[in-house]
Amino acid sequence: MTAAGAAVSEFGNSLALLVLLFWATPISSLLVAAILVAELLPLVLGAPLAGVLVDRLPNRRLLIIALLFQGVAIAAIAPLLGQPVFVVALVLASGCGRAIAAPSFSALVPHIAGEEEATRGYALLGTARSAGNIAGATGGALLAGFFGYPAAMLIDGATFFVYAALLAFVRSERRPSGEHSSRPSALTGIRHVRRDPVLFAAIVGLAFFVGAVVVINVADPAFVRFVLHGDEFLLGAMQACWMVGILAGNRLAARLETVPQVAYALAISGITTGIAVLIPATFPYVVAAGTGWLIGGISNGVDNVTMNAIVRLRTPDEMRGRAFAAVGSMVTGANLLGTATAGVLLLVMGPRTVFALGGTGALLTGVVCLVFVHKALKRERSPAEAGLLSN
Repeated sequence: MTAAGAAVSEFGNSLALLVLLFWATPISSLLVAAILVAELLPLVLGAPLAGVLVDRLPNRRLLIIALLFQGVAIAAIAPLLGQPVFVVALVLASGCGRAIAAPSFSALVPHIAGEEEATRGYALLGTARSAGNIAGATGGALLAGFFGYPAAMLIDGATFFVYAALLAFVRSERRPSGEHSSRPSALTGIRHVRRDPVLFAAIVGLAFFVGAVVVINVADPAFVRFVLHGDEFLLGAMQACWMVGILAGNRLAARLETVPQVAYALAISGITTGIAVLIPATFPYVVAAGTGWLIGGISNGVDNVTMNAIVRLRTPDEMRGRAFAAVGSMVTGANLLGTATAGVLLLVMGPRTVFALGGTGALLTGVVCLVFVHKALKRERSPAEAGLLSN
């Protein structure tokens, strides 16, 4: 039920994002960046408050409320597509709902799937989301082409209501202990990540390579339109290649069980993401771009699952809401910075050059992440090994 709802919601999300980005590209690259920034900013600024809410209130109910709020905000964009300021404002409002929905969902998964099956649960939900994204990027592009952009936004708004309705039938619930007897600190999640060397190395590394590679999100429409000489249908097809890759990446990551396996896989995904982006930058042809998007999707699928898995493995249940919110804030903050930078870069250089910079940055930061993760794991093992030798 939860996976089906996630698939429906992601169908609408990918459809709406495709529409908004292609609608904004002829107007200005800064408008493209503004839309992406508006979507992400609440996840950064609202993370402390969102984490506290998730660790105080029943998560399933909180998630339903957040989804309904998102649905109203997205549907309201339909009659206002001629007013860029209002569109950006409503995307920002939807992002506020997402800032609460994301940690609620991540913290709820182990209670639905069980602690032992949580990583597979994240992978299954990632697969469902990817299937929805593929449908939105391909079939959704056709819908937008035939019925127009406003209809696409109304469809997206409706998907949030469908997802909320499906969650109403889910019996599992995460009820944080002591939610009325104590006031959890909003900064506990950030302090927890900072004090755990393995978690800190993995998440900071992830944030850096996400910040580097996310520039392609802004450059994607321009790359397709001006380098590959395509339209929204080709953009949808390219994004579908990425989503197919995510499906494969989710399945690969589902097999990971231990902290070292998860941490190493997360770091390596940064390296492979950089390579994936450098392929279309070097060979600006449709087939090469599709291949790069496919490899990038596989890497993205792995880092999505491993990010959630390593937070779960290194965090006690009672503070997972704040931990997931803190991690989301760090990664989304890097995403936000990269997105804003890309909007400026596209004013002074072509999309192909932006791809080259993003791919190189992701590759280098992925290597650095791998080195620091290895050192953190080695330091963690050393005391245990010394204890075994002394015994």
